[in-house]
Amino acid sequence: METPFFTPEQISHLPAEPGVYKYYNAEKELIYVGKAKNLRKRVSSYFTKQKGVNRKTQKLVSEIASIEFTIVNNEFEALLLENSLIKKNKPRYNILLRDDKSYPYICVTHERFPRIIAIRKMIPGLGSYYGPFASVKAMNNVFYLLRSLYHIRTCKYNLSEENIERGKFKVCLEYHIGNCKGPCEGFQSEADYMKDIEQAVNILKGNLSLPRAFFKEHMQMAAEKLAFEEAQRFKEKFDLLEKFQSKSLVVSTSIADLDVLTIVTDDKYAFINYLKIINGAVTVTKTVEVKKRMEETDEDILALVMVELRERYNSTANEVITNVPLEIEADRLQINVPKIGDKKKLIEMSLKNALYHKKERLSNLETNRLKENRVVLQLQQDLQLKDPPMRIECFDNSNIQGTNPVAAMVCFINGKPAKKEYRHFNIKTVIGPNDFASMNEVVGRRYKRLLEEKKPLPDLIVVDGGKGQLSASVDALKALDLYGKVPIIGIAKRLEEIFYPEDPYPLHIDKKSESLKLIQRIRDEAHRFAITHHRDKRSKGAFTTQLDEMKGIGKVTADKLLKNFRSVQKIKEASEEEIAKVVGKDKARLLKEQLS
Repeated sequence: METPFFTPEQISHLPAEPGVYKYYNAEKELIYVGKAKNLRKRVSSYFTKQKGVNRKTQKLVSEIASIEFTIVNNEFEALLLENSLIKKNKPRYNILLRDDKSYPYICVTHERFPRIIAIRKMIPGLGSYYGPFASVKAMNNVFYLLRSLYHIRTCKYNLSEENIERGKFKVCLEYHIGNCKGPCEGFQSEADYMKDIEQAVNILKGNLSLPRAFFKEHMQMAAEKLAFEEAQRFKEKFDLLEKFQSKSLVVSTSIADLDVLTIVTDDKYAFINYLKIINGAVTVTKTVEVKKRMEETDEDILALVMVELRERYNSTANEVITNVPLEIEADRLQINVPKIGDKKKLIEMSLKNALYHKKERLSNLETNRLKENRVVLQLQQDLQLKDPPMRIECFDNSNIQGTNPVAAMVCFINGKPAKKEYRHFNIKTVIGPNDFASMNEVVGRRYKRLLEEKKPLPDLIVVDGGKGQLSASVDALKALDLYGKVPIIGIAKRLEEIFYPEDPYPLHIDKKSESLKLIQRIRDEAHRFAITHHRDKRSKGAFTTQLDEMKGIGKVTADKLLKNFRSVQKIKEASEEEIAKVVGKDKARLLKEQLS
């Protein structure tokens, strides 16, 4: 039963029964879903446990404004409901098994003379679906086998009795090459066709023993009748089926249907391997990665992923084996940790897959980290810096004949743009086109503020320009007593020369060097950022100047028009009624008269 909302102070009113609890914040947003054997005990633990609680859990608890719960019959039902609610609502503090991939299925259509088709999107009512398959290659292997063993039509004709009797259709090439028996012209009965479909469905269900026995029996019957060509055809199909099964990993014919799930974890991630076993053969193998959100235990993660994967791969097995014990009582489902025998070997095989995935993940992370730092370390070497320039800030000026002078600073961290750190500057103390003085002003303002706010300084300062801009920036650093404490260089556009303070000779880095390309990319980004700011300021200034010259249009009115229409041209195109919504009827009429 569903209950009303409770506050954290009313935890004692929660029942001591199994169920699902939901945490909401002050905005009534669902932020966490959990399951419990004992709702009162589990929910209370969030508010009473003080030691060993990580910051994420503390933050969750601080946001809980109300609690809702649902009582169920047992913990397994709670697990199923928890999984459903997480998938539906995606609360931000719950782990999410993300997989946007659409997996391929094989569908046996619900029509007279059913077709067997490959499909990714499940369409209700189209037919019976088998899968999903872990890859297109795996699906194609089964698809090819069915086409090779049975005479299944590929046409989309409506093979109703009436259409066939009227002779509406003609056999196609598939009939002439022996892939189809021509049910469209009545050359094959529906009963005979459905025998093939029945055998194909057995294979799709993973039950290869029935079609294998069928082919063997008919091969022997044909041989006894001395119909050797017919016997050879059945033998070829029997061999094809045997060959297909030999490619599948057969664990043990003594093992019935079951699911295998193993988990390995580190501080941030969990890696879960899933094996679906049907009649002793592995039919699905899948490893998933889950990012931890809270203090989830291996048992909690494995239980949640188990429900999701069994649902995704349509598992109906009554037995699940794992490498960690799951104390979940469920009707018609046994969950065990095997100690010996073939099932123990299955656990070891599954664990090997999970551990390999974990190793690959960590290896890729390390490779990416080294790749990111490689260019920065190369730049340190080329510029002969004491420390790696992990944080680089670059300055550029922009003006046209001294009008609307602005400057910009961009920041790169670990060789990548950190756009939240970008800054625009309006030049305040310089009159006229003076790039040197403008650079002095913005560099001084930037690092004076960082010192006042006690924020970390960059590892390298880059100035877009030659000796003049670099010298002006050095003067700004000297005034702040930062010169010599933070490395600074200038880059001249013409020859891509690197200038050091007080050094008359530039440094030439190899044009193909990754470190020079990084500096060029930072310089170009600063230039783009400065130009964009200058263009916006210039267009705004031109816009407001044109409007300010109009009778009855003041600065406040001009700003309103700028905010809503963006340009004079758009104001001209707007109707008087549209303008009136912004500035009123009188000013709208006055404006349209002057613009016409």
